[in-house]
Amino acid sequence: MKKKFRVSQKVENPKLVGEFLDELCLNPPKDIDDLEKKKRNFAARKGGTTILNRDLIAMMKEREKKEGASGKIPTALRGAARNLKKLLQKRSVRTISGVTPIGILTKPYGCPGRCVYCPTDWRMPKSYLPTQPAAARALRNNFHPYKQVINRIKALEDSGHPVSKLEIIVMGGTWSFLPTRYQSWYLKNVFDAANGEKSRNLAEAQKKNETAKRRIIGLTLETRPDHITPEELLRMRKYGCTRIEIGVQTIDDEVSELTKRDQPRSDVVKATKLMRDFGFKFCYHLMPGLPGSNPAKDLAMFREIFENPDFKPDFVKIYPCQVLPNSELANWWKKGKFEPMHDKELIKLLLKIKKIVPPWTRIMRLLRDIPVGNILSGAKFSNLRQIMKSQPGKLREILGDEDFQKIFPTGKVEWPCHCIRCREIGFAKDLQKSDIQLVRRDYKAGDGTETFLSFESPDKKTIYALLRLRKPSSEIFAGFYPSLKDSALIREVHSYGAEISVGDKDGQSRGQHRGLGRKLLAEAEKIAKNEWGKKKIAIIAGIGTREYYRKFGYKLQCTYMVKDL
Repeated sequence: MKKKFRVSQKVENPKLVGEFLDELCLNPPKDIDDLEKKKRNFAARKGGTTILNRDLIAMMKEREKKEGASGKIPTALRGAARNLKKLLQKRSVRTISGVTPIGILTKPYGCPGRCVYCPTDWRMPKSYLPTQPAAARALRNNFHPYKQVINRIKALEDSGHPVSKLEIIVMGGTWSFLPTRYQSWYLKNVFDAANGEKSRNLAEAQKKNETAKRRIIGLTLETRPDHITPEELLRMRKYGCTRIEIGVQTIDDEVSELTKRDQPRSDVVKATKLMRDFGFKFCYHLMPGLPGSNPAKDLAMFREIFENPDFKPDFVKIYPCQVLPNSELANWWKKGKFEPMHDKELIKLLLKIKKIVPPWTRIMRLLRDIPVGNILSGAKFSNLRQIMKSQPGKLREILGDEDFQKIFPTGKVEWPCHCIRCREIGFAKDLQKSDIQLVRRDYKAGDGTETFLSFESPDKKTIYALLRLRKPSSEIFAGFYPSLKDSALIREVHSYGAEISVGDKDGQSRGQHRGLGRKLLAEAEKIAKNEWGKKKIAIIAGIGTREYYRKFGYKLQCTYMVKDL
């Protein structure tokens, strides 16, 4: 009998926890402050014993498992219990995009690059510091993929997060430069951790994950544009990869040469087209403030990236250049040869960038998660997005009254960004059909046609679900997969809102499971068949989403989920 691996949380003082939980369900707290007040009052009555959130979460899960979705909670109070879960959940924003992201690192290994801005620490993969959250967790687990994933799942479960839809993000240097044997071993252990049991090989682990309790619905790998080839993309598909993050940093060849990136823009153009035509969604890492650049040149670069059909990424991570220890750039800075952008200059640039982001692009990050103590020079924020979006007082303090008034003449911070991240439904209230409408946007990219379908609010300020459909630029995709000739490609299907576990039908109007994905698929099939004359449609589906697509007539073929039209 195969050993099963459990990550459940043991409840301390179960009798007291159960008693307090009953009180909370009968008299629900209004907010976090009210919850803490009730905890203090209960502790005073019970001899000073403070109930921990994680124990309340574990008790609720235990009751649900034993006695159904409502546990001992009366039907009329199920809504109260649901709201209580939200209050108990630590950093609810982690799963507010509909999936549970888990970032893990590969072992320290050689890097083909010699970029001046990358720190080099012998304990870490190139460009990472041991004090970064994900890097510190990896170091504690000796970079073992199984341990990293299983420990992260446990921590998220203990904090009240759902973990049935996992998005695994593999970081650490250049993935494509690692030995292929290590790659296969690494990802097998990732799937084993999600499955909760060991498998004989990667293929068996993936097969199990199709119906596992915790499914890997997305797998992201990081590499350099000059390592993207058809053969590399085929290998990534075998691994179950659905998104690729590439370190672009700049598309200015002079800046690239000065910073020893050794990567011309032609490599970025070629890699982008290939990733699109194999159905991948992809993310650019971009670095404003590099040596040889300036805010005006950076703004022009972002404008070209968003408007030039050679680029137009699905996602971007903006990593402003910072001077970090153990880097060649640190020596330049010490000698007075370079000075990075600081707070005010950076925020003014980012506000301009956010005004030109197209509605089909998602800004995933505005700053790397480098602890402030490790930054020798440059922007030192830990909550940059929050400052720009919801802290006008702090924003005015950084910009100064004169610049703040120029940017925001009314004195009110009017958020200019149309990116997906800023429009996601987030913590949705109950939705009505009148709140949602189908929006279609077509644009040229990589010599092909992209159709971005989405369900949005009438004013376009809120997005509920999206689908990326591609008419490939050529038959290079079919050259490797002859049976998929004349296929349209679906590169992404995503429903936003708080993550709802697989099979959970409670509260459909609050987050996922509203049927929007099904409607988007139907619309994409109609476009592919009636407008483009395609005979098939292929989805670059994550391993854990295959069962979902089978419900709509799709079948596994050449690592894609395929349907005849």
